[in-house]
Amino acid sequence: MRVTSMYTYPVKGCRRMDRDTARVEPWGLDGDRRWLIVDENGLGLSQRQHRELVTMRAISRPGGLTLEAPGLTPLDLAEPTDGEPLQVRVYRARPPAPVRAAGPEADEWLHRLLGRTVRLVWLGDPTGNLVPWPVPAEVGAELSFADGTPLLLANTASLDAFNGWLRESGSAEGPLPMIQFRPNVVVDGAAPWAEGEWVGRRIRIGGAVFQGAAECGRCLISTIDQETGERGREPLRMLAARRNIGRKLLFGLQLTVWAESGGAAEGRTVSVGDAVEVLD
Repeated sequence: MRVTSMYTYPVKGCRRMDRDTARVEPWGLDGDRRWLIVDENGLGLSQRQHRELVTMRAISRPGGLTLEAPGLTPLDLAEPTDGEPLQVRVYRARPPAPVRAAGPEADEWLHRLLGRTVRLVWLGDPTGNLVPWPVPAEVGAELSFADGTPLLLANTASLDAFNGWLRESGSAEGPLPMIQFRPNVVVDGAAPWAEGEWVGRRIRIGGAVFQGAAECGRCLISTIDQETGERGREPLRMLAARRNIGRKLLFGLQLTVWAESGGAAEGRTVSVGDAVEVLD
């Protein structure tokens, strides 16, 4: 098995950023979902509320990022290490996370894109943002602004099988591209749905080791075309018919970062073309 593509999403809900290589940190791939757009109450916003975020490119770099969107002048931002300290929530049920405000220039830029008052915030220290559930001692509890675990792995053979179901059904939608599922790491060379057998097992990808946490239950965001923002019925309709397991519509594998030799996997890298090996 090999890695065929990798993506990060510097601002939660924004357009993907293609990556050839990425450093693995305890909370995921470097630069992934460290920024968040929040409403006036400090609650996170995403494509659930604003499908136009598919048009917003956030290009991360060491020390900052650049925001781009149709009709707007690109905006360069530095990490607001001295920005206003705030407490925000990714979701209403999540514990608050300590962040820094990016500042009025970023907020005004996003106001022009989204047509509402919002703030852009930065998670400078993910060690203070912990998943609100028990995790094994060998994996990290730190989390960026990802939904549930630091990374999402997807299998090209599973997508091929899914699109085969769409063809057989005569659906007007499809074939769906992998980007509609917003993965971090895409692998090739496995059997369809093999990733479901990796739950609870260690997986080496390039220079880092991860643990399969759970298959990913999909939400309405997976029905949004990641190029146009248009919403359809797939993949949820077909997943409900074929991959409804434990009342969850499953596609992809959620990963946590495994700590090796007494330390986290920070500093290790994964790259397109790396071998993928299920260890146990």
